[in-house]
Amino acid sequence: MSVDAAAAAGAGPVIAQDVDDEPMAPNQRDPQARAGLMIAALCAAYTLFHLVVMVLYPLETWTYRMMHLCGGLIIGYLTYSALTQSDDAADPTSSRRGPMEIALLLAAAAGVIYGLAVVAYAWGAWWLAGVAMPPAFGFSTYGLPLALGTTAAIVAGWIWSPRDRARVYPGDLLLCLASIAVLGYILFVVGALRMRAGTALAQPGDLWAAVTGVLLILELTRRLTGLALVVIVGVFIAYSFLGPWLPGFLNHRGYTATRFFTYIFTDQGVLGDPIAVSSTYIILFIVFAAFLQASKVGDYFVNFAFACAGQARGGPAKVAVFASGLMGMINGTSAGNVVSTGSLTIPLMKRVGYSAKSSAAIEATASSGGQILPPIMGAGAFIMAEVTGIPYTDIVVAAIIPALLYFVSVYFMVDLQALKLDMKGLPRSELPRFDVLIKQVYLFLPIIILIYTLFAGYSVIRAGAMGMAAAAVVSWLTPYKMGPRQIFKALDMGARMSIQMVAVCAAAGVIVGVIALTGVGARFSSLLLTIADQNQYLAMFFAMCISIILGMGMPTTAAYAVAAAVVAPGLIALGVPVLVAHFFVFYYAVMSAITPPVALAAYAGAALSGSDPMKTSVEAFKLGLAAFIVPFMFFGAHELLMQGEPLDIVHATATALLGMFLLSAGVIGYYFGHASLLVRLVLVGAALSMISVGWITDLIGLACAVALFLWQRRVVTAATLTHGKTD
Repeated sequence: MSVDAAAAAGAGPVIAQDVDDEPMAPNQRDPQARAGLMIAALCAAYTLFHLVVMVLYPLETWTYRMMHLCGGLIIGYLTYSALTQSDDAADPTSSRRGPMEIALLLAAAAGVIYGLAVVAYAWGAWWLAGVAMPPAFGFSTYGLPLALGTTAAIVAGWIWSPRDRARVYPGDLLLCLASIAVLGYILFVVGALRMRAGTALAQPGDLWAAVTGVLLILELTRRLTGLALVVIVGVFIAYSFLGPWLPGFLNHRGYTATRFFTYIFTDQGVLGDPIAVSSTYIILFIVFAAFLQASKVGDYFVNFAFACAGQARGGPAKVAVFASGLMGMINGTSAGNVVSTGSLTIPLMKRVGYSAKSSAAIEATASSGGQILPPIMGAGAFIMAEVTGIPYTDIVVAAIIPALLYFVSVYFMVDLQALKLDMKGLPRSELPRFDVLIKQVYLFLPIIILIYTLFAGYSVIRAGAMGMAAAAVVSWLTPYKMGPRQIFKALDMGARMSIQMVAVCAAAGVIVGVIALTGVGARFSSLLLTIADQNQYLAMFFAMCISIILGMGMPTTAAYAVAAAVVAPGLIALGVPVLVAHFFVFYYAVMSAITPPVALAAYAGAALSGSDPMKTSVEAFKLGLAAFIVPFMFFGAHELLMQGEPLDIVHATATALLGMFLLSAGVIGYYFGHASLLVRLVLVGAALSMISVGWITDLIGLACAVALFLWQRRVVTAATLTHGKTD
């Protein structure tokens, strides 16, 4: 519905339109006409394949995960270029290739096509003649040309990829063929590969298929997320070979290339837990988000939030807290959510008086918080359930109070900052009408049905499928009815939105495989135990730092997967319950997105607001400070994870909420009036006292809060403290 149509219908101005549309990445292609339709059909088929397998026709595990990975690689190379693209018209001279480029592309084509031809011959001989074993010469010689051809195609893309969004570079088509060759080889030998991968029995063909697969994964990860994750993966790969020369707990005996790469490309590495979750829960809920987007339900969420809070002081910031948190929970990526919803909320926050730095920081903090907001938690809940074996519903229930504390803290900070700067909200005449939007509250039904089915005992996959169906049905009550064209668009969008997760989870799988192969996780646990002999909280602080460092520059999914493999076992060895240990590392992996110096979500917000990226990340760190304290709170008081007696849970929650308010007041510098530096320090001390669960510390914090209130309201002054109050 257009703005004019909405106004004519009596709904008032529409603030949000297409707010959750995925923005075009700098290196993303946009082929038109027949090429664009073919890629869209491929994307829709990729999504539909997952839905059919998950709901109707299960496949063997390795087969399904490899097809998930290969399909993601093909779509990724078709839709993302190696270089930044331009929106300008195509340069006619860009199609002219020099002799160096032609030579490199011919070499790449020769290697890739030879490797693919050998694999295709093996499958053809099996299907047509029943020959189960191809000639030994083929599988012993196909791999090196395939790996070299893939490398040549990658290098050609780095140098000569065209800047025209409408064109797909030939080198990227070769990378698609290389992905098919890797898939074909592994599926052909999958039975034997399960037994021999990572051992002395591994064949040369196994090695080269794995090497080519890792190259393809790392290059696509670079295109989608930048160099940070690729560098981290490279460091872990180098560690596998340099172990004999490293000191202390990092030392290990080292591995041959064949053993290392064939082990990495098993369900202990690339095909392990991250890809298992990516190929099921993550893609399911990304497609659910795509259905919400195609049916314009996401726009309704944001408009509803503006109708509720837009007129309050600092209204757009409060809308950002709620709307970005909700959308971030669904779409599973902090930086991506900042770019989509922030394009609306950041300019409006600046309009009512927030600085560019604060506007970007608020959006980044709220979007990052969506990753810890149940029931979806940006797919984190599903990964945690897969890794720990703890039922999904238990994880979601445990996440409720920590998420409440985080968002309440951010809300307090936003509200107190608006009070401090005497901000107003948006005029009611510019906001959607609440009385009209409340009549469309049924648009929340997909979320409600999803939550109900999850807690009613349905499987996660069935619940997600029912949520998608609900989004399509509900759309028929709006101007955006989902017919075949819109469903096709949702399936297409679901595939495109999931590609980053596929690449990231595969790259994270390499790191997880290195940790499992080298045993560095167990040695890290021993190190934590040694530190804990001196002070357990010091060990927890050390674990926090490692989780944040491992997560810097990485999307949430990969950050948690790596932290869960490295840090969580050490915490469990300290005697920390499994659920608490994983929540501890999960929170810090998520908050690495707003932690300087590498804060992806804050940097994305800074790009939209025009603020300094580093100053924005520091501001976001301040606003999200609660998330850095909450894990220590539930480490000391498991009641905050819904574990314990109901009265104890209520007590812990109430005092923690008051502690969040005092912390927010101390950080912002406003407590029933402008607060001096001394008052702010006392407020932070009182907050920490309230946060530490215990009657004595609670009474100390409460006494400080009351005393500071009286001081701020001038009921108590320096004179009355010195001489006593007189009439």
